[in-house]
Amino acid sequence: MKDPLLSQTEREYGELHRAHLLEQYKLYVEMADRISQRRAVANTFFTSASALLLTVYGAVATLKVPALSATWLVLIAVSGIILSGTWWAVIRSYRQLNSGKFKVIHKLERLLPVAPYEAEWIMLGEGKDLSQYLPLSHVEQVIPVVFLVINVCVLVTGLAS
Repeated sequence: MKDPLLSQTEREYGELHRAHLLEQYKLYVEMADRISQRRAVANTFFTSASALLLTVYGAVATLKVPALSATWLVLIAVSGIILSGTWWAVIRSYRQLNSGKFKVIHKLERLLPVAPYEAEWIMLGEGKDLSQYLPLSHVEQVIPVVFLVINVCVLVTGLAS
């Protein structure tokens, strides 16, 4: 089976093969970096939205109208639960996308004189030893779970009211 990464051999492509390969590699690495930037922006959005919901929860919890407060608490909690679940899924999706991108980068590096990303990954134990390297995606997936637990507590409070 033909490698899907290479559409043409160096011989088929011609004399500009190496130069174009290097340019495509640089562009692909830049695209991987942009994915990481978009991931950070997404995390900022979800953190802000979750904090806003908890702020609204605090305001609603101080209301002196129990039936209204309970209804709002349930709505806030359900919104927060949905937001947390979505956030967790977005982080997972970005992790999968980045994993795929770095597999391609590693394959491209085999065609180049040096392979810094692959070397770095090997030096970090390929993510197998968490004391050597703790992937950020593992850490960042804890945060939506914390907000999920808080929102479940809010839901229980709202339903108990």
